[in-house]
Amino acid sequence: MGAKQTQLPSKDYSSRVDLADSPSVLCAEFPPEPICLPKGRDKTICSKVERSQYVYPAQSATDRIITLAHSFFRMTNNELIALKRAVDQVGVEERVARFQTRSIKNEAKNQGLKMVLNMIDLTTLEGKDTVGKVRQMCYKAAHLHDALPGLPTVAAVCVYPTHVATAVDVLKGTGVKVASVATAFPSGNSSREIKLADTKIAVDAGADEVDMVISRGEFLSGNYSFVFDEIAAIKEACGKARLKVILETGELSTLDNVRHASDIAMRAGADFIKTSTGKISPAATMPVTLVMLEAIRDHYYETGKMVGMKPAGGISKSKLALHYLVMVKETLGDAWLSNEWFRFGASSLANDVLMQLARQADGKYQGLDYFSKD
Repeated sequence: MGAKQTQLPSKDYSSRVDLADSPSVLCAEFPPEPICLPKGRDKTICSKVERSQYVYPAQSATDRIITLAHSFFRMTNNELIALKRAVDQVGVEERVARFQTRSIKNEAKNQGLKMVLNMIDLTTLEGKDTVGKVRQMCYKAAHLHDALPGLPTVAAVCVYPTHVATAVDVLKGTGVKVASVATAFPSGNSSREIKLADTKIAVDAGADEVDMVISRGEFLSGNYSFVFDEIAAIKEACGKARLKVILETGELSTLDNVRHASDIAMRAGADFIKTSTGKISPAATMPVTLVMLEAIRDHYYETGKMVGMKPAGGISKSKLALHYLVMVKETLGDAWLSNEWFRFGASSLANDVLMQLARQADGKYQGLDYFSKD
């Protein structure tokens, strides 16, 4: 019998979404097996976990052999240029406007808010981070508001590599994952060797996920193979840890560039693509996220491989977060409505969702003073 295929939504986006019909966040659907190489390449069927060795042309004085876990071939710069697609900005903005008209009420809203909580990567990425602050944030990740029974935990916490061990210790047995930024976050301006070492520090300390930043200067200079090779190398250094690739869309200038960077990242082995570091403005926006979701959809149609999405920065209100879930459901379908495949990179969002859930429970709003900041 053939493998079960994930069903994506039809092209009709006019129907009203009801999140109450969505599957439990605990019932993620995983990519179908086997996985085929993209069209136009060797049609050999490969297992998801098959590992092959490829010889990369020298970027220094000598050739290197890199073992790739999820990229089955190296793409040349000309092949990566050929991935460019024009994005209809007017069409994107019109679709986003329609998503924001959806009405989600009562039990559907309650379930949607809990789903949002369970998709948050609670984050602290500041120069003044201390062990105490990280421990407090990790406690909150597993105990969002004990006065409200039945709340889920957040999906993960996100910290610098030096704080991964602390987070792993505090969150042991909670089910909350530990993510670490790496690769000279947030600028990405460093050597390949330092970026690999940065990643190894995080993974060796126990990180479940690594959030890397692409080299935006190389991308904007048209050196796409550099970006591809770097992502592939970091993916290999991650081992079993999942890789989120941050595009820093606020520096890419156009939706065409956002789409192109998304396609490159996915072909290089990204498990997630992520909008932003949260350190520059604009960060995540609905038009940018829609373009990235459509890139994920097209990548799935072409390869059969699911890739996750993480908008980060600028999402602080529950209503906006629910609009993002509507957009995910109507673009990718129920299979992506899980923290296995969709995350919010936000911290202040958690407290706003808790305020809304408290009102749903007793009809009264509570002030922010009733919720811990970290």
